[in-house]
Amino acid sequence: MVIDKTSPIPQYYQLQTWLVEQIEQGVFQPDDRIPTEEEFVAQTGLARATVRQAIQNLVNQGYLTRRRRLGTFVNAPRLDPERQSIIAVLVHDIRSGYAPEFLRGAADEADRNHYGILLCNTDDLYGRAENHIKLILDHNASGVIFIPTAVSDEKNRVLVDKLLRRRIPVVLADRQIDGIDVDTVITDNFQGAYELTKYLIGKGHRRIAVTLSTVLSSERRRLDGYKQALQDFDIPYDASIVHAHHERFVEAHSIEYARILLKKRDQYSAIFAGNDKSAYLFYQVAKEMGLRIPQDFSIVGYDDLQLTGNQRFGLTTIHQPIYEMGQVSMQWILARLYGEIHPTQRIELKSFLVERDSVRELRA
Repeated sequence: MVIDKTSPIPQYYQLQTWLVEQIEQGVFQPDDRIPTEEEFVAQTGLARATVRQAIQNLVNQGYLTRRRRLGTFVNAPRLDPERQSIIAVLVHDIRSGYAPEFLRGAADEADRNHYGILLCNTDDLYGRAENHIKLILDHNASGVIFIPTAVSDEKNRVLVDKLLRRRIPVVLADRQIDGIDVDTVITDNFQGAYELTKYLIGKGHRRIAVTLSTVLSSERRRLDGYKQALQDFDIPYDASIVHAHHERFVEAHSIEYARILLKKRDQYSAIFAGNDKSAYLFYQVAKEMGLRIPQDFSIVGYDDLQLTGNQRFGLTTIHQPIYEMGQVSMQWILARLYGEIHPTQRIELKSFLVERDSVRELRA
């Protein structure tokens, strides 16, 4: 523990924050005795009055309990009954993509059950998600629906563990986190990508470029499905036409990837975009470059987003039941709260291919 005595942040607050972090990370478990005031003075060099203020604040907030002649102990998490009608929903981008439809499904189901929603937009950033988790803990939400951020599974596990240690049930939606035992509501991304690649192959395409993000579990599975379809149809995998970046979706970056890939269009006949947002950016860049879909190249997406302003571009894609995903995620959180289910569940919703006019059939 390091106290920065040059910081404008009060020293008692630094110690107080450190103690809360140790409790939420499980270093100090319920009923553990924390160090005495004298021990903290020796460890930190702080005045005893400063240490006492930090500890008393956490006693007042319910984190700690003083037991006469025994010491100060960590309390078991307590739920605030006045907060039990709130479900927090952490989504990756409220402005675009599938998050609005997902939230509609979750909110409609919450409303039917007389629950409210605390909406948290992470922008797929770990730091923002971490701040929202702190807010959720402060408000003692009943449960949390979490679309994991575009970071490693290890980092996402840290966020979920903070909630579980406070006995707040969590449902993961759309994306998975390996090595954690919580309910998850997803679709079969492997099979969806397999069917989409198989469809392109059936249309005569053997050189199929790919662009997606391997930081997301959903798109990693889509890449696996793509590879499996190529293998099953005896088509060699060519890494030179696979743009598998390891970062969150950023429109400016995706536009640059589109330009790079479209300049190499003589190397492939079709593009498998990892999601519809990327596919629509390819459409915009192609228009700027004077290229036509599907005459100059074919393209498919994934999600079946209902976007406006692109009516002239009928994208062949995989339909994901996004509204239902939000609805089922909320149903599962409520079932946990009502004590209706016990073993952890992995709920897999059905997707299907939607054929439009973004793919040209190649004749032998």
